[in-house]
Amino acid sequence: MSKPNTSDTILYLDGVSVSFDGFKALNNLSLYIMKGELRAIIGPNGAGKTTMMDVITGKTRPDTGIVQFDGGIDLTELDEAAIANLGIGRKFQKPTVFENHTVFDNLELALAGGRRPHQSLFFRISAEQMDRIDAVLNTISLTSQRNDQAGSLSHGQKQWLEIGMLLMQDPDLLLVDEPVAGMTDAETETTAHLLKSIAQTRSVVVVEHDMVFVRALDCRVNVLHEGSVLAEGSLEVVQNNEQVIEVYLGR
Repeated sequence: MSKPNTSDTILYLDGVSVSFDGFKALNNLSLYIMKGELRAIIGPNGAGKTTMMDVITGKTRPDTGIVQFDGGIDLTELDEAAIANLGIGRKFQKPTVFENHTVFDNLELALAGGRRPHQSLFFRISAEQMDRIDAVLNTISLTSQRNDQAGSLSHGQKQWLEIGMLLMQDPDLLLVDEPVAGMTDAETETTAHLLKSIAQTRSVVVVEHDMVFVRALDCRVNVLHEGSVLAEGSLEVVQNNEQVIEVYLGR
């Protein structure tokens, strides 16, 4: 993709480099995500995918480069909490739900997440917030499990619940790390539908290894290699790229 106008992007990374003890985890990385876009990021281990997510969410500071959100907000000036409050939600590979609480309680706790402890203690859910929880339960296909303990859910359902917990915070950009690792084929298919439906109302970036899942997402794909973008386009285009075959798919 040629360099777009910053104002049209939800995420704008230009010339981003990060070094750890002389190792370049990101090497002049440039990546642009448009508002309302679903994008998949693939690449071999050590390609820089996790470091890229860390830079976007403020966990890692880049040595050089521009990292902007929503048309011009400089993320390099903000800490992790401020970035999360801006509307960037991140889901890590391993689901972290409150297993001893119900599915409903997990979503309610996510809704109350920004409050101080004494405020959370006296938090009372409004009718509007109840409607929002119901809508998210429907989105993540867990309506019939609303009163079940989260610990009793399947691995796939826990992943969906955690995505739902992020949705309760109403992010504009969702970063999702390997969501289908360890899922059944049916759960993988459901997750593709889920992320595509979420991407109708917000931007979603998915880091993934599973090519069947990436194909089901049917979106633009970036291949990362040695900290920079090796190829970009549809999955079909990048799978037929000679460099991509050599460094990643052909292994």
